Amino acid sequence: MALEDAKTQVDQAFTRENLRGASFENAFGGATSFLRRRYTKDLAGVDIAVTGIPFDQAVTNRPGTRLGPRAIREASALQAFDAPYGWPFDVLEERSIVDYGDMAFDYADVPSFPGRVTDHIRGILSAGAAPVVLGGDHYITFPVLKAVAEKYGPISLIQFDAHTDTWPDDDMARVDHGTMFYKAVKSGIVDASRSVQIGIRTTNTDTLGVAVIDAPEVHRIGVDEVVTRAREVVGKSPAWVTFDIDALDPAFAPGTGTPVWGGLASWQAAAILRGLSGINIVGGDVVEVSPPFDTTGATAIAGAHVAVEILSLLGARKRG
Repeated sequence: MALEDAKTQVDQAFTRENLRGASFENAFGGATSFLRRRYTKDLAGVDIAVTGIPFDQAVTNRPGTRLGPRAIREASALQAFDAPYGWPFDVLEERSIVDYGDMAFDYADVPSFPGRVTDHIRGILSAGAAPVVLGGDHYITFPVLKAVAEKYGPISLIQFDAHTDTWPDDDMARVDHGTMFYKAVKSGIVDASRSVQIGIRTTNTDTLGVAVIDAPEVHRIGVDEVVTRAREVVGKSPAWVTFDIDALDPAFAPGTGTPVWGGLASWQAAAILRGLSGINIVGGDVVEVSPPFDTTGATAIAGAHVAVEILSLLGARKRG
């Protein structure tokens, strides 16, 4: 059936009728929605909405992550044919998933940007869909979580990152991708006591009570113990997965603005993510993919895989 479908399927982003199932459109052609899901602003009956926020004006080093959502979508075409590997179910068959497109905003009106992000995610949540966000720089997670916390209360954050992003900053109006989780904790959006950061390898002496499993410890104790500790911290709380692609070592993800050596290998990240199955995941994001520094496309490919794992985590939650 797949071979026959490949002969006829094209531009599934616009032509597909069913919100579920694989797509066998040629990976190298057609419109590049995420996993060849339908592009739509109609969220009726939708379980998961993938959306891009192409913003990178909060970076401290190399820009380019505004191009991340487009690159991740293109890379995702390689995964549209098959069920996500290693999961006991196929989220593409079991859940109605759409590509909600990118958020519109005035790139020159930065002060209005955070509120627009919160409104954008609020709209997805109010329709009953779970958001999966493609960034953009990591600042976007802060206004995203404002909307999520409105629905679920204080959120447990499961953060994969080289940096804690909890450096002190009491100016809530500043747009900075290194201080937003300080603001999220201080404003009660994130429950620090139920949050965990994985892969950290930069110095920050005050983590505000967030549990940290840094990269050397991940390498030392192994993925099974990391999963055990993360699950103990998060418990049954509603949780958001935020995956800064620089959590991966630059050997696996060179296309990012603030790379740091000694990071996670792709296989470690995959195993940890899958080990979180059954946690009360309510959404997630993958951020900081910067295509100008991603000469082989490896970083965007990694970002697309992370996003598919988040889809599967959401599918596992909905399974009960």
